[in-house]
Amino acid sequence: MALFIGGLLAAVSVVIAILEGPVEVPDASSAYLLAVVGVAVAFGTTPAVVTALASFLLYDFLFTQPVFTFTVRDPREWLNLLLFLLVGVVVGRLAGRERERAELALAGEREAQALFWISFTLANRRDTLEALSSIATRLRVVTAMSRVWMTIGKSTVAADETAPPPSAAAATPAVYATLRRRPGDEPAEWVRVHVPAPGGKGVRDPDVHTYRVLVVAGEQTFGSLWATRGRDSGDPDEAETRVLAAAADQIAGSLERDRLLREATSIEVTRRSDALKSALLDSVSHDLRTPLASIRAAAGTLMDPEIDWPVEQRRAIAASVDREAEWLNRLVTNLLDMSRIEAGELKPSLGVFDLADLLDQAIGRSTVGRGPGPEAGRETASEADRVSVSVADDLPPVQVDELFIGQILGNTLDNAAKYAGPTAPIAVSASRLDAGRVRVTIEDGGLGVPPEALPRLFEKFYRVPRKGEGSRRGTGIGLSVVQGLAEAMGGSVAARASALGGLAVDIDLPIATDGSAA
Repeated sequence: MALFIGGLLAAVSVVIAILEGPVEVPDASSAYLLAVVGVAVAFGTTPAVVTALASFLLYDFLFTQPVFTFTVRDPREWLNLLLFLLVGVVVGRLAGRERERAELALAGEREAQALFWISFTLANRRDTLEALSSIATRLRVVTAMSRVWMTIGKSTVAADETAPPPSAAAATPAVYATLRRRPGDEPAEWVRVHVPAPGGKGVRDPDVHTYRVLVVAGEQTFGSLWATRGRDSGDPDEAETRVLAAAADQIAGSLERDRLLREATSIEVTRRSDALKSALLDSVSHDLRTPLASIRAAAGTLMDPEIDWPVEQRRAIAASVDREAEWLNRLVTNLLDMSRIEAGELKPSLGVFDLADLLDQAIGRSTVGRGPGPEAGRETASEADRVSVSVADDLPPVQVDELFIGQILGNTLDNAAKYAGPTAPIAVSASRLDAGRVRVTIEDGGLGVPPEALPRLFEKFYRVPRKGEGSRRGTGIGLSVVQGLAEAMGGSVAARASALGGLAVDIDLPIATDGSAA
């Protein structure tokens, strides 16, 4: 700086010598004001005032008679020199203050950009700890530190790319400066702290200053933000201190939000788990109690020694026991399937099958009764003309898991038979769709489902509220299992209102490709 000021004054002195010599300008002392303004813009107020004083002395020494002395013969020259000195000092101060304001504005802009970047980074992270390394790097640049790192908890360390390994960075130095916050708007201050170490020896570098800002939210202390810089650089200024303090506060707030989110998630998981357990116990206990009571009643009837039941009645009682056992088997199967679906353990064994045969088997095994089965290209009917089946002529083979598709069709048919009523018609149809799929539609002519309940039909444990339900309300997992099994095979299901007046369930299944058919 001294060399710059000296060279600038020398250059202006040469210019003044030319102006007052060959050019014959009476008084060119104001040219020194250019040097004053230049120094003020480059270095600030104090160097500008010093330049104004030096200009005053130089003009007096070089250009005021007698020259090369500091003596002034003409009193008017004194007035000119004093006015020049006053103007020079004022101009230097004004220009220096403008430079300082510009520096403050620029520092404020950098501070605002840094804090916005930190806020944006924390707001768009999945986890606060993942963002700490990039934040440390940004802080090192903005605050002119040599290293920045953070210790969160007892072992987690996040450092910028210039920081040493975590084990070295995390070592507490023997002397460091900690930031002490003050109440209100008073600026924080750095306070030196001496840390006693075993044996009187601690980690200390005489050429480096270490700074620490606690990461605190409310009464919860999460860790510390550490930074180092050379001793010659001095302590962080107000702007750098504000950035470090604000960054620590934002990190603490983000960590606190993470903690509250984890607690809220844990509470919600526990609440939902309890709700599911209650729903499961309610549904399963009711559906277990009814068939078990029927089985016990039938068994007690057969065991009565005073009654000699005819063979046909014995067979009827045994058939009722078989039906109730089949009901229990379906209930247990659905529960096991739902557990596998939620655990992600469904692994379908895909094969190529004729859909008409699959429909025939499913209808024969379901509770809607046994019939002759579908025949390609024409309609047939089951017993009592309750179930009508229609299969398109051009229906290609499907690629499905035989057990899964049987469970899907059986659950859907049983659901239709249960809620449509004993005399309502049930229609089963199959047709080819675009995009390599076949659609199976099972619909009934029952009372149907309210429109607001359609989106929830495939939710676990959801049951459509109905008046006058029978003793078997259902567990509310049959259609959930249908959806899970269909998606496991690459298919999908959807529910809608049926043209028959009840509910229609569309089951889309993938068509077998040439390679799979081979």
